[in-house]
Amino acid sequence: MIGVIADDLTGAAEIAGVGLRHGMRAEILISGRPGAEADLVCINTESRSCSPREAGRRAAAAAKLFQQSKAAWIFKKVDSVLRGQIAPEIEAVMNQLHLKRALLAPANPSRGRVIKNGRYFIHDKPLNKTEFARDPEYPRQSSVVVKLLTQPKLFSISMADWRSHLPDTGIVVAEVADASDLDRWTARDLTGMLLAGGAEFFTALLRAKGCEESASRRVETASARQSERAVGRSNGCSARVANGERVIRDARSGRAPRELFVCGTLSKAARAFLSSARASGTPVFSLPRELVWGAEFTAAASEIIGRKIVGAFENHSRVILTVGLRTVRERAVSMRLASHLAQLAGAVLRRVEVSRIYAEGGTTAAELAQEMGWGRLQVLEELAPGVATLAVDGGSPMRLTIKPGSYLWPDRVRIG
Repeated sequence: MIGVIADDLTGAAEIAGVGLRHGMRAEILISGRPGAEADLVCINTESRSCSPREAGRRAAAAAKLFQQSKAAWIFKKVDSVLRGQIAPEIEAVMNQLHLKRALLAPANPSRGRVIKNGRYFIHDKPLNKTEFARDPEYPRQSSVVVKLLTQPKLFSISMADWRSHLPDTGIVVAEVADASDLDRWTARDLTGMLLAGGAEFFTALLRAKGCEESASRRVETASARQSERAVGRSNGCSARVANGERVIRDARSGRAPRELFVCGTLSKAARAFLSSARASGTPVFSLPRELVWGAEFTAAASEIIGRKIVGAFENHSRVILTVGLRTVRERAVSMRLASHLAQLAGAVLRRVEVSRIYAEGGTTAAELAQEMGWGRLQVLEELAPGVATLAVDGGSPMRLTIKPGSYLWPDRVRIG
């Protein structure tokens, strides 16, 4: 079993999707212990918004859980633009695993996210000149990588390219100008190092270990597992063949399944999606504007919006619930809005049968999982890199699809 420690739910799902792509049975753990049948387990510590000390404690606890579960190797997933308590979490995992060195490769070259000469660029634009400069919780106000990282207590942080001699101790941030640089890094002897970074570094590591991509990006539901046929296992990887996830339909009406979108971000991608949805006539509901200024989200206000959403499903198979407010720069307000959004979505889900939920944004997805009491999520399908469909625990036929706020929904999901 491969163990992955992620600081938010969308990051965990992104890595789990990579595992599925390579033929693994992948699960995301929010609470409890890893399942015995999983080839890849991603623990969501939900620590991105924590203090450095608490984030480190949670990351170390996850590492200890993987040690007890005899994980073949452990990977620390980080946000690709280095939001969160990156260095404190890496340091805490290093201490738990008794390691003195870590290699951090957050770049995702296929998305134009690269690190060159110690600076971070997205499509050749310095990070601090992109929309991430206005992130409500971790505004990226510099493109200099070492300035984006909280300094750890025990270890130093240094930059290096794949040709460099690496120090005996400390956290080394990998310069990655293109995808071939990731392969060059994984070709080096990385024994005795904690490996941390983004989804494309994890993919390169699997490739270096001989794990090949599978033709299928799906697995069957739990009820059909007996028909799976194992076709290979090596280097901590496995491959399986499945016929795909069954289609869920409303048995009473025979119509297309109801789908609820819960959009917790106002990124450029989110704004474009909402604009297209409105143009196509898809009902879109927003939180009350006054919540930005700290107003109480009363039970009466929640009931009114909830009734409207439930009513909209009478004539529409798709309905969107969005935070719908101006860009929020205050961290506490942003977190509170995500909680309100999840509570409202949960109230709707308890009143109307919804087959598919699409959650945008890691905090929003995690708040929704907490609201619904989901502790374990099985990855069923990778719709696109970073966009995964999950089965919730408890035997529910409901399907949850999540993605980071800055990623686009794939064509098969988009409206309009």
